[in-house]
Amino acid sequence: MNWRKTRAVAVALMLAVGSWSGGAMAADPAPTANSVEVQLRAFEQGLHKQTGDVVIAPAKATLHLGDRYYFLPADDAKKVLTQVWGNPADAVSDVLGLVLPKGTTASDNVWGAVVTYDDTGYVSDKDAAEQDYDKVLSDMRDAAKERNEERKKQGFSAVQIVGWAQPPSYDAQDHSLVWARQLKFEGSKGPDSLNYDVRLLGRRGVLSLNMVSDMAHLSEVRAAAAEFGRAASFDRGETYADYDASTDKTAEYGLAGLVAAGVGVAAAKKLGLLAIILGFGKKFIVLIVAAGMAVMRWGRKLFGGKEAEQGREAEAAPADTVLHAEHPTAASPKAPAAPKPAEDQPPAA
Repeated sequence: MNWRKTRAVAVALMLAVGSWSGGAMAADPAPTANSVEVQLRAFEQGLHKQTGDVVIAPAKATLHLGDRYYFLPADDAKKVLTQVWGNPADAVSDVLGLVLPKGTTASDNVWGAVVTYDDTGYVSDKDAAEQDYDKVLSDMRDAAKERNEERKKQGFSAVQIVGWAQPPSYDAQDHSLVWARQLKFEGSKGPDSLNYDVRLLGRRGVLSLNMVSDMAHLSEVRAAAAEFGRAASFDRGETYADYDASTDKTAEYGLAGLVAAGVGVAAAKKLGLLAIILGFGKKFIVLIVAAGMAVMRWGRKLFGGKEAEQGREAEAAPADTVLHAEHPTAASPKAPAAPKPAEDQPPAA
């Protein structure tokens, strides 16, 4: 069985697990290949995909996506993030939408861009050329190390910030800040995780597109991130140039603080992108284990014994991203409690 079919079955099992109540296993029959396909098709058909110009009302902005990408509005985006990608519901409460490449589905894409907006106020770029991003990287590494013990206690693997996959780069014309981090999670055997951030500065806040994938797809995600840096426009009167220092709110940090906030590790007040990054459901086999051994028995029946199990391991290897270990390996149908945010991080962007 090929990886795409393996993954499709796993996604369907995740959808089934998401419908359980009180942790009890429903007395439904084991899913068949046909029922898996039907379930996935029904899920996709229920999504409201948008192309072209998409209005992001809370940000008073518009995303110009053309026909190469499509946008899922907030409700659909949250369904994908929770039911397909395995994120806890409280981690996606602020999500405004999700951008995916044209021709892909929620279950077979190699990356997705989570859209959020933070009304932190005007972020000054006057010191753009003087930002010390090497120090920011060092601080982020230290913060990750400090939290690793707590993460392990809560059933999450330790995370290592390997370095910049793309150092922060600011475009003064578009007022966009783009950077990417390479992350490694303890116990991962697959490619390192890739976390690409695009921040678009406006008069009253920051529109964010946070792209999650793995290092194997760096070039593809980098190209999309470059496009997204030019893909948004704020409404008239809401642009970066419309800022009025005498009346408008100003953020308490500059570009370096924006990057530090975007690390996703214990961002203040909300987990937001942290949970989305760590919960990105590329390692569905582990998600099934976390859902319970009964689901694993379903999978074994579907794939047919030892031979299929060996094939599953071989086929799953390319998608064994560094995100997979973020789900506890103990057999429990309940989602793990989210890590508590730290108090010493700048506000999330």
